[in-house]
Amino acid sequence: MKALAAVAGTVYLLSDDGEFLDTVMLGGTPPEIFIMPERPPLNSGNTSSTALRTGRVAVVGEPAMCTSDAVLDTARELPTPYSTVSAPLIRGSTRYGALTIIRIPDREGPLGTRGCLSLKEIADRLARDLAALADSGHSVASRPRPALFPLLRPPPPDAEWGLPGVIGSAAINMMWVIHRLYPWLSAALTSEEVASATRLRIMAPLGAQAMALTAVGDGRLWVMGHNGMSPRAISQLHGVSAEAGNPGADALAHGAIFLSSLNPLHANYRPPSPFENLPTWAILPLRAGGHRVGVLSLGFSKERGFEPEEQALMAMITNLLGSALERVRLSESEHTLAVSLQRKLLPVLPDVSELVTTARYLPAPGGGAGAGGDWYDVIPVPDGRVGLVIGDVEGHALEAAGVMGQLRSAVRAYTTEGHDPAAILTRAAAFLTETELTELLATCCVIRFDPADGTVEAALAGHPAPLIRLPDGRITPLAASPGVPLGVPPPEPYQNFETIIGPGTVVALYTDGLCHTRTADVITDAQDLFLRSIRDADHDLEGLADRIIAGAPGPPDRRDDVALLLCEVEALRGDPLRGTASMSIARHDLRGPEATRSFIRRTVGKWGLETAANELELIGTEIVTNALIHADTDVELRLRRYPDRIRIEARDASVRLPVPSPIAAEEEAQEAEHGRGLIIVAAIAKDYGTSPTGRGKTFWAEVALAT
Repeated sequence: MKALAAVAGTVYLLSDDGEFLDTVMLGGTPPEIFIMPERPPLNSGNTSSTALRTGRVAVVGEPAMCTSDAVLDTARELPTPYSTVSAPLIRGSTRYGALTIIRIPDREGPLGTRGCLSLKEIADRLARDLAALADSGHSVASRPRPALFPLLRPPPPDAEWGLPGVIGSAAINMMWVIHRLYPWLSAALTSEEVASATRLRIMAPLGAQAMALTAVGDGRLWVMGHNGMSPRAISQLHGVSAEAGNPGADALAHGAIFLSSLNPLHANYRPPSPFENLPTWAILPLRAGGHRVGVLSLGFSKERGFEPEEQALMAMITNLLGSALERVRLSESEHTLAVSLQRKLLPVLPDVSELVTTARYLPAPGGGAGAGGDWYDVIPVPDGRVGLVIGDVEGHALEAAGVMGQLRSAVRAYTTEGHDPAAILTRAAAFLTETELTELLATCCVIRFDPADGTVEAALAGHPAPLIRLPDGRITPLAASPGVPLGVPPPEPYQNFETIIGPGTVVALYTDGLCHTRTADVITDAQDLFLRSIRDADHDLEGLADRIIAGAPGPPDRRDDVALLLCEVEALRGDPLRGTASMSIARHDLRGPEATRSFIRRTVGKWGLETAANELELIGTEIVTNALIHADTDVELRLRRYPDRIRIEARDASVRLPVPSPIAAEEEAQEAEHGRGLIIVAAIAKDYGTSPTGRGKTFWAEVALAT
């Protein structure tokens, strides 16, 4: 290494199976010593592999040289200032491995054919010594770990790393960056956390003033995180091709690009460019497992070069960053899949004349599959009664979501058959154990409500008791024994507990993820949260659900998913002061607004409230049209009659919230016309709002009745 001015060198020995070259001795200057290939395949284009296969010295990246029969110049240009030279270790018919060095020709001068032949002479002597060892009975084979040794050199006079004149200081400073970066990337669970680690542990130590982290997806580069770049620059960078025509694509195809000034940027790429705000950029490809993951772009505020050691450090950084980004993106993809599966398994709440219902669902935060097995359901029974169900399958993986879907279907079937809550839980427990569906446990609460007389029957399988808010404002848990979870053989049969409730009563069913405490006192915690969320004379069930969810713990305190089902008894059957009516409008139905107006006029006429028809028709037309255009799903329209107001609701399956847009003198954006109908709704309605449901949202508005 000293004779040939190398910065790192490796001795490789052929593996026992003859398919790889294993590193057995490695020396040089950090960080170059750590970018040497550890175990290249023998059939690869690596110089070490090529040298052993051909029996010739293999060279990459050295300036043009006169080759000989003993030297093979592969004529490949490396995207770094390093060159690689490998000589075979062969003695007679025995192939031992290869001797490889890396150099910096720009700094040390070209090696030339004479230098390559010198390396071959050294390799031949080593092969002779290895053969002598083998002949004397010693094992010449690869070992579990290589022998490493440093070969420290004084830093260049203008080096930006370490203490000037202190040998090895720059190398230690560079390796410190890797040492501190690794635990941050290992702990990252989301793309945002990877971007944060990039900003704090890469951008700052390298002295960069801007960074953009992009990931490959569908043939394009998508911004996952950025810092120090203008919104205009990020918009130019987001969604660019990952194949050609921009620095990121070229870095992915050919290796790191170092722009020491804007001249090569202007010469090679068409303006405008997101990189024009700073004079110097390092465009670094990210790879994991041999495939493209993304690009890290680092911008610097002054024109500067990049020393080979700094380029080696960036290569090590991008290896770590690429693996971390790939890991969290796969985790987020699995999480999205699980959440999507669970949301599709959650029901669209049916229309029940005597009940107002609403639900909320929050997936478990963090990486991994994330979603759990929480579910809720409202089930009309053929005899006129209504089943209310909430449950929780343990775990936060796809298995939990899958078991939840099957268990929910079983409970729905038993409820529809007319069984009482205890019998439903008994059958569900048998379904879970006898079918050997899973080893996971589940908790469940089943309520059967009779709108004729207000009778409530409830049974619990290891689930927290539901809460009841009485018309006078008191909140009390339903008196019911918890029982054992589904999946555990019950020591005694599940029991029904009965009570009577009347109009104005709210029943709250929830899972334990809603609560801050993870102790046996979950019910008290939920009761306190429910009490803090209630307002005097509050009849807005959607607003109550929003406030309860807002009071639930957020990450990182919340490790579980949350399900909440609220039901308010509007009236018992036959109450003349209350009423509901509903209709469905198919997706893309151009006659939906016309049908909406006819339905509203017919319904309010039946109620004898024709004076409210005009306002309701206008509101109904606007919110149905808005849902059909932007939600692109079926729409459920519902009218609710109260003594002092009429409430109109439009439910769809889109989570995109409508946003009113101000009327402008000229177009300011592509969607400038969207949302202006909501301004009309706001002007007419007594109150209005949007509330998310388990599978979409509800837009509602209320019109006051003349007293």
